[in-house]
Amino acid sequence: MNKAIVLFCISIILACGQKAKTELSAQDIINESIKISGGEGYQKNTFSFDFRGRSYVMERKAGRKILKRISQIDSNTVLDVKQHNGLQRFVNDSLVHLPDSMANKYGNSVNSVHYFAYLPYGLNDPAVNKKYLGRSRIKGKDYHEIQVTFDKEDGGDDYDDIYVYWFDVTTLKPDYIAYEFHVDGGGKRFRQAYNERYVNGIRFVDYKNYKPIDQTIAVQKMDSLFMAGQLELLSEIELKNITVLPGNYN
Repeated sequence: MNKAIVLFCISIILACGQKAKTELSAQDIINESIKISGGEGYQKNTFSFDFRGRSYVMERKAGRKILKRISQIDSNTVLDVKQHNGLQRFVNDSLVHLPDSMANKYGNSVNSVHYFAYLPYGLNDPAVNKKYLGRSRIKGKDYHEIQVTFDKEDGGDDYDDIYVYWFDVTTLKPDYIAYEFHVDGGGKRFRQAYNERYVNGIRFVDYKNYKPIDQTIAVQKMDSLFMAGQLELLSEIELKNITVLPGNYN
């Protein structure tokens, strides 16, 4: 009898230990997702792609990201350059003055396109806070649900936005994203990733972009609206002519 009790206790201890090893934290999931999606390649390459008639480039200088957007407006070439200290605009290679409000608006727009293009890279930035919300099921697949918020310091102008990511339990890739934003009147969006492809070892996806019919719903519940068919398709976000090349790390 005593031997049976001892064996039973040992089995419980081993089972608990195994469970602890297999359970992943929000940080674990994001670390593995970044690794699977490109890992160190995000910091060692120069990226470029086209989106809605404009070209976007991400470079690095002295370890800092330089985000660019190139537009053709009539016969003029407009280059917006977003760095840690703000945005500068060049028209036909000449620097032009922008009011702070316009510089912030253009800077946020440039940053937003680049941010979504390289996900999940960026989710380990210093200002990012992660919270594991549990598991959910979407279209017959199980997902880890993780909420992301931002510190006010170094969190950008839209630091009060809230994001929720659904990472496939098996692949640990983010297939769905919901977010609540407050600029330009605010709102909520839900994105479904599709057309996954790897370019020189870096994962890229396109998105179907939805908005909820009921804007009062919590962003954490957007997957339920998606499954219930209560989201309106706004647009499809497609990246074209993607290139990933060895960058200049100086």
